[in-house]
Amino acid sequence: MITVSTDVDRIDVDRVHRWLSEDAYWALGRSREVVARSMAHSLNVGAFEDGELVGYARVVTDHATFAWLCDVYVDRGHRGRGVGRALVERVTSELAGLEVRRALLATGDAHELYAAYGFGPLEDPSRWMWRTFAPQ
Repeated sequence: MITVSTDVDRIDVDRVHRWLSEDAYWALGRSREVVARSMAHSLNVGAFEDGELVGYARVVTDHATFAWLCDVYVDRGHRGRGVGRALVERVTSELAGLEVRRALLATGDAHELYAAYGFGPLEDPSRWMWRTFAPQ
């Protein structure tokens, strides 16, 4: 049975770092220090099976108006078993409880999962802008 928790003390930073830096197409090579710092400043959601961390999601939010769902990862050995759904369900529940009005995410491969929880394409992408910064 999958259980989901926002208790950051239960989330194994080393495991999350390994998943993201070695296997997640959007975070390859990310340092452990960056993973730990990003977790310290975010809402973290862990999925557990028999006490073992099997999935993770991070939400960057001001806890009032806006959120960005990111770093959603499910251990390869646990994919296809509802872990991703459990993570996204908990995230959307947490954000509804905070009364956040807008949440954003980017995905290259899980559109159907997120659509099931109300996410969709931007209504007016011409209003959004982005910028990248070179690593220091």
